[in-house]
Amino acid sequence: MPRAQTFVAAGTLVVAALLAAGATQISAEAGYAGIGPNFVPWVVAAALAVCGAWLLWESLTGGFRQMDADEAGDTPAAAACWPGFAAVSAGILLNAALITTIGFILSCTLCFVLATRGYKASQGQPDLRPATLAKDALVGLAISAPVYWLFTKLLAINLPGLTGTGWI
Repeated sequence: MPRAQTFVAAGTLVVAALLAAGATQISAEAGYAGIGPNFVPWVVAAALAVCGAWLLWESLTGGFRQMDADEAGDTPAAAACWPGFAAVSAGILLNAALITTIGFILSCTLCFVLATRGYKASQGQPDLRPATLAKDALVGLAISAPVYWLFTKLLAINLPGLTGTGWI
């Protein structure tokens, strides 16, 4: 019985239990279409519990099937890409730290640029040319601006903006 795989399965079941415990703390009062705010957390907890139970069964009956030798731990794993990890982590943390200061659009654009750099670095393609960074920023802007406008204008959900107009 592969012990690491059993720990993964047990960890998945623990997370499912924690999500279910959290769902009990959310009001069950029915809202739109008779569905309350605790519906989605319960669905996620149940789905995660099913996945955890399946993983546990797989690990107890011979290990996860359909895994490559590298994934199963039979050969040494590839080294982690720490610069890529640092770039993605910095993007997420800076997004959380700056979203109320520079607004949703700019903070998400910065997160996109850093995440893209991190993933490229992990593939051995660390391209830090200004033209590439500008292209990534434009793509991030093209993604984050419509999302911001969709949420603020169409769905009337308040997201932090850079100005008081609601457009940036």
